[in-house]
Amino acid sequence: MSTKTAIDSRRLPKTFEKLCELRELRPINDMDEFENAQEVAEALAVLDRRTKDQNEYLESLSVLMEHFENQHSPIQTDKVTVEEKIQYLMEAHGMTESDLGRLLGERSLGNAVLSGRRSLSKAHIRRLADHFNVRADLFL
Repeated sequence: MSTKTAIDSRRLPKTFEKLCELRELRPINDMDEFENAQEVAEALAVLDRRTKDQNEYLESLSVLMEHFENQHSPIQTDKVTVEEKIQYLMEAHGMTESDLGRLLGERSLGNAVLSGRRSLSKAHIRRLADHFNVRADLFL
């Protein structure tokens, strides 16, 4: 049984090596390991400013977490609307509707796309895929 202790984001190590001492970058094999990795990732994600090493560690840890999730509880994206996918990605990146609109080229587009009043163009899909670092077909 795992006991969760809150990690103080302000006290996280600044270097990659020290972060690895906190939570070694190894494959995640069970839910306890996933929850521990998630706790570290969340503590890093809320930092206003991260060091280069913290960013690289967070990216590496995210890949391991994503691999575990894909193996143990894959998300059925075919049952999720494009708007829901965009909303999820926006929330994960701390974006507002206005941020989405600016990304797409016009501030008012954020609300129009999320409400389904406006479809995504090929250019919009490319921008979203590049910005969120996902495959473009996620938005088709």
